[in-house]
Amino acid sequence: MAIVLAIETSCDETAVAVVNDRVCCSSVVASQIPIHQKYGGIVPEVASRCHVETLNDAIAQALAEANIDWEAIDGVAATCAPGLVGALLVGFTAAKSLALVRNKPFLGVHHLEGHIYASYLSELDLEPPFICLLVSGGHTSLIYVKDCGYYETLGETRDDAAGEAFDKVARLLQLGYPGGPIIDKLAKEGNPLAFPLPEGKVSLAGGGYHPYDSSFSGLKTAVLRLVQKLQQEHSQLPVNDLAASFQETVAKALTKRAIACALNYGVNTIAVGGGVAANSGLRSHLQAAAKERHLRVIFPPLKYCTDNAAMIGCAAADHLNRGHTSPLTLGVQSRLSLTKVMQLYQHESAG
Repeated sequence: MAIVLAIETSCDETAVAVVNDRVCCSSVVASQIPIHQKYGGIVPEVASRCHVETLNDAIAQALAEANIDWEAIDGVAATCAPGLVGALLVGFTAAKSLALVRNKPFLGVHHLEGHIYASYLSELDLEPPFICLLVSGGHTSLIYVKDCGYYETLGETRDDAAGEAFDKVARLLQLGYPGGPIIDKLAKEGNPLAFPLPEGKVSLAGGGYHPYDSSFSGLKTAVLRLVQKLQQEHSQLPVNDLAASFQETVAKALTKRAIACALNYGVNTIAVGGGVAANSGLRSHLQAAAKERHLRVIFPPLKYCTDNAAMIGCAAADHLNRGHTSPLTLGVQSRLSLTKVMQLYQHESAG
């Protein structure tokens, strides 16, 4: 079993963890949300500078909390793609430097593969094949997990990601940033059936609709028009009902696609990853639908839903156990398909 020090700086969290195979020994996450809130979103240059200021302390803290020294570390890993290039470079360069100085194997990890591995941290018996519903601020995908490093994307969003839609609707309702947690909180006090909203189907050229792809731009526009209408009719918006109706629509759309995907591909497990996996509406809908169809659904603990280094370390440990390492010439990429994960690694037999 490999012990890995992992670094995650793909966006606005500076995260470092020590992971022993599927066991998290320490996980440090320094969030930048308070810094970016006044801008209503993430400012890439600000995020990069914050990573530089925070990373060294986070590394020291992760090693101290794990009560482990460098002799016990088998490899050093960092997120290499996708993400904000400047932010990625901070953690990636630090990890490569540590690997070089400490003479340890280096691994560049795909951020989305990390979100898949978040479920492994809480479900030690989880093994492929299974379906992963990956829902975050930048990604909404249904992924067929075949094995470590081997994935097939079955469905994805054609426009806004689910988390992005939450942020945009929250901004529309003047709720602040990030939108997901506040909409989830308000939705618990609202009526989810107050306002029927469009699900957002993706048409096929030959007729009918794509069974797994999602679209949220139409839903966002529908909320905008509804808000404009209500503002003309009332002095005060029914924010709780709007939040509940929006969240209900998103949760039902994602649930329907995930269940269909699992049934059609003959797998009995759905693992959910990404920040939107923390959403109570999605958890409730998907768990109920899975139970009806005798499917197993796995939601990671809340601390592993948002960006963290433990999930990166878990993915890296599995790759390292299989003899996969990355060359020090590897670079960072703002975009990289999950299907190209194995391009990040070389096998021991390859030299």
